[in-house]
Amino acid sequence: MALAAPAPRVLADYVSRTWVMQVVLVVGAAAIVGISAQIIIPLPFTPVPLTLQTFAVLLAGGVLGSTRGALAMIVYLVVGSLGVPWFADGGSGFGGATFGYIVGFIVAAFIVGKLAESGATRTVLRTAGLMVVGNLVIYAIGVTWLALAIGVSFGEALALGALPFILGDAIKIALAAGLFPATWRLVNRSTQ
Repeated sequence: MALAAPAPRVLADYVSRTWVMQVVLVVGAAAIVGISAQIIIPLPFTPVPLTLQTFAVLLAGGVLGSTRGALAMIVYLVVGSLGVPWFADGGSGFGGATFGYIVGFIVAAFIVGKLAESGATRTVLRTAGLMVVGNLVIYAIGVTWLALAIGVSFGEALALGALPFILGDAIKIALAAGLFPATWRLVNRSTQ
């Protein structure tokens, strides 16, 4: 009698399940976030630049799931804190005005991954909701850190570290809302 393997819960579950491949997925996701941090548009009125990091973080959580997604962001934080210049605009090291967003990446990747494991990336509306939740987590931690780091009120930090990014994040959410369900359809067709 053969036992069936459990159905894949996230897209990364379709990849080989060896520990080597799991490490490659985690390190690869951290590297993609590091690369996306270099695609930057500085905004003169805030210490928080416009990057593609949040998009990469939320995609990593949705693709990898909770554990691997959070591990990838921990690798990103630790390696960048140790001196690899892959934070926004080639930055590295612990602390700074935007470090709270990096901490938020860990929590957001875990939560997005957990929701993805329950099937939240399979429809447009659920994917959009999942990405909104992930962005709110990043904002909550990042804006709070920003307020403390630069000594401003939470309202001022919100104006500097969240409000200027809402339109861009809405576009990223729309992209992810289309990308995930389409990818699931392709994967399901190819495995049948």
